[in-house]
Amino acid sequence: MKYSKLKDVLQEEPGYRLSQAEHAIYKELIEDWAQATSLPIKLREELNKKIPLKIEARTQEKKDSVKAVVRLSDGYTVEAVLLKHGQRNTVCVSSQVGCGMACIFCHSGKLDFKRNLDAEEITAQVLYFSRLLKRPRQSVDNVVFMGMGEPFLNFENVISSIKILNSRDKFDISARKISVSTSGVVGRIKDFSHIGFQANLAVSLNAPNDALRSKIMPIDKKYPLKILMEAVNYYTRQTNRKVMFEYVLIDGLNDRPEHAKELAALLKGKLCMVNLIPYNGDDIFKPASVSATAKFIQILRQRNIEVIQRQRFGKGIDAACGQLVYRTYDPKV
Repeated sequence: MKYSKLKDVLQEEPGYRLSQAEHAIYKELIEDWAQATSLPIKLREELNKKIPLKIEARTQEKKDSVKAVVRLSDGYTVEAVLLKHGQRNTVCVSSQVGCGMACIFCHSGKLDFKRNLDAEEITAQVLYFSRLLKRPRQSVDNVVFMGMGEPFLNFENVISSIKILNSRDKFDISARKISVSTSGVVGRIKDFSHIGFQANLAVSLNAPNDALRSKIMPIDKKYPLKILMEAVNYYTRQTNRKVMFEYVLIDGLNDRPEHAKELAALLKGKLCMVNLIPYNGDDIFKPASVSATAKFIQILRQRNIEVIQRQRFGKGIDAACGQLVYRTYDPKV
């Protein structure tokens, strides 16, 4: 749904109609304008013709996660994931169709970039799951921009979507429960320092030195660690907010004790935490072993680096971190 179209259709109506329509969409979570009983019947019929509310998607579900392949108006698709933590629900959204970053651990990174999503296409992913959760009387609690694409290469639309998610009249999700992950687009990290609300910053790091990181993440050749860390330092000075460094552990590549020691030295004194992520691919790489992961964590903690290990969600339905890809939409699947 295009928000501007809604305002256009209602421009001849009394001013309160827009608030009524928004309340029906975001609070009542209607899927058809016929359900918006606060609006006149003729207006509901007009809205159904001009601004249909259906979100075309197919889903795969596992006990702790649901993946949705959402079809966009031009036929492209993006994938979004609902992660269930008991009664707490997190939605991982995509910000681009495809991705041009070419990170070797990420299936999305092996795709060609197609286009940016606009703010409504991003928030539609959250709206889809909000409707899904309405039936068990639950809601979306957290949103993470960690799906397909590099959010900071679609900066304006991502920020606009966060404002919609945060708006009390719409999703009313606290900014502190919204996280944006970047592979390290330095200029936008600095811009993110000045957005005016307290969304969280995550930086996909995955290596403690440029020689290794440039092999894993080509963006390191443009923004090496020295420049990246300067941008992170700028962000923490401006916001006094902790940065999360994401680190995908890959067997024999970046999971050795020497890597952990080097990482601890790199992050010493920074306002940050490390989120260790198991590698979820099934190709030439393997996830780090349990013992290697435990040793990695031990070394970081011994050096006073805060570290958590991400719980694995969605592996059985290709919805885990790094597994989202561009798929042909088939509603029968």
